[in-house]
Amino acid sequence: MNDVVDVKTVDSAAMESLKTWGWVSYLLHLIVAVAAVVPSAQASIVLLLIALVIDLVKRSDAQGTWQQSHFSWRIRSVIWAGILYVVTAPLWILFLVPGWIAWTLISLWFLYRIVRGMVAMNKDQAIHG
Repeated sequence: MNDVVDVKTVDSAAMESLKTWGWVSYLLHLIVAVAAVVPSAQASIVLLLIALVIDLVKRSDAQGTWQQSHFSWRIRSVIWAGILYVVTAPLWILFLVPGWIAWTLISLWFLYRIVRGMVAMNKDQAIHG
């Protein structure tokens, strides 16, 4: 088995730019995640879509760097949370309490993923999982 990873060299200015975009995206995700968990807090889905577009556009710039994992991590987090919200939406229609419980758990999971990613980025480490 070959464990060699091809890492492209990127100048420090480009790496800092990617990290800045990563922090902007994480902060937008964090605002949405906290608002999803805190009762009566409202954050627009527009913030989440802006963060998702940033991640989709900048992911190719991060190709071959440790930051690539963060762009993919955030994209996967949004996609999975969206899928889980859609799958559990009928619980709101059929039964109020199970829907509330399901969406609270999904929101907490999303918040956990964002905080976990932010901690790894703060340490300049790739995120795996």
